[in-house]
Amino acid sequence: MIQLNKLLSALNIPFSEGVSEIHRVVFDSRLANENTLFVAIEGVSVDGHSFLQQVADQGCQYAIIQRSVDVPGGMRCFQVPDTRIALAELACFWYDNPSKELTLVGITGTNGKTTTATLLFNLFTQLGYKTGLISTVVNKIGEEQVPATHTTPDPFALNELLRNMVDSGCAYCFMEVSSHAMAQHRVRGLRFRGGVFTNLTRDHLDYHGTMENYFLAKRAFFDSLDSTAFALYNADDAYGQAMVSCSAAIKVAYTLKGGADLPAGQVVFGGSNLVLEPGSLRMDTTEIPVQANLTGRFNAYNALAVYAVARLLSAAPVDISKALAQAQPPQGRMWSLKGPEGRWGLVDYAHTPDALEQVLTTLKDLQKDHGRLLVVFGCGGDRDQGKRPLMANVAYAHSDVMVMTSDNPRSEEPLRILEQMREGLPSDAISERVHSMADRDEAIREAVRLSRRGDMILVAGKGHEAYQEIQGQRIPFSDRERLTHYLNSIESIDANSKS
Repeated sequence: MIQLNKLLSALNIPFSEGVSEIHRVVFDSRLANENTLFVAIEGVSVDGHSFLQQVADQGCQYAIIQRSVDVPGGMRCFQVPDTRIALAELACFWYDNPSKELTLVGITGTNGKTTTATLLFNLFTQLGYKTGLISTVVNKIGEEQVPATHTTPDPFALNELLRNMVDSGCAYCFMEVSSHAMAQHRVRGLRFRGGVFTNLTRDHLDYHGTMENYFLAKRAFFDSLDSTAFALYNADDAYGQAMVSCSAAIKVAYTLKGGADLPAGQVVFGGSNLVLEPGSLRMDTTEIPVQANLTGRFNAYNALAVYAVARLLSAAPVDISKALAQAQPPQGRMWSLKGPEGRWGLVDYAHTPDALEQVLTTLKDLQKDHGRLLVVFGCGGDRDQGKRPLMANVAYAHSDVMVMTSDNPRSEEPLRILEQMREGLPSDAISERVHSMADRDEAIREAVRLSRRGDMILVAGKGHEAYQEIQGQRIPFSDRERLTHYLNSIESIDANSKS
């Protein structure tokens, strides 16, 4: 419990009209009652201000609002410029600012956030520190797993998680910071020891509208860092230098291309002599050679970013190298399974044109003359429609056989999504290379049926997700489970297709 006047003082709102104990701050109207402070949030589809009468009827006496409204009888409302900011500041105050009691590092970018955050969690755990992780796949407090529902949780869930980390003895926490989280001020008030930028490519334009808005949402994270923090950025990305240009933090770059055009005197972590093999990579840094059980050039960037963060946090090069050598990719990121007759099945979260292209070009290079590359992929419903033809174009350009299917169709009709994807195919597309099946399970089965000795089969888009979102329901579904099943049943699949 916290007294109302103390909560309001955290928002610079004077209040001295008696002492009221608040048991909980809520922004879900269903949870409001006589012991709560309700924060009215203007959401994309729902506006909390429209529920003020409901929360008043439930006994709630106090609310934070951001625009003039008809105040229900018996309720006291306090107006602020932005209730999302107020919610975040209240969350930090409620949990006594836990981010100030550990070393918190945020990772943002389109691709690579989960891998980079997870590798850092594993590395610092191996170095002997109790460490926290906040990621798309899972949240962790040391070895304890906490289910993840969002890439970046809401402010109260986030600060509660950080408080539990501090109270359990965590010294470090590595967390993904999404563009949605920045636009919605979910990390407002947190103290970051540093931030990492991986890359920026098309994604989430259904929410941000334009690439400029998407970029600005990401950049806001670095703009919020203070002069004692570091801002580590990928110098080889087109947005790299611009991403940190307005930051007061110490700017540090990482690069696999040498960084010849970087500002004089800037600290640079470079990687060279990169060797890529199936399931592994190795390269030289300016200090020590490193290797990791990761696949692809894009993962070399992730590994180099991890090395740089660890050095900026004063870990010794030899200790970092040893820990990286034991690293494993997070769940649903380039997971692989060896099938019959030299076939390889792979599952990856790649769900943007750039991510899909990086994974496909990596696998194509690894295949060389050994076999073909087949890909199963889709595009989510109720999301950026502009990337649908781009995804199909990338798949056709970098695979031998493609099977377009549903991803999370949500409220949309899967066949309509597939039609929009087909618009990205070249006019002279070879029909034998292009297949389309709305049912994702059948699409995976068809890819396995079409495969031959030595082929690779990539199922892309959902990675770690264990469900499909269809018409408001989450239906259990695992790419990994279904691909494993069909690879292990390939003889019966062949027999049935011939009968």
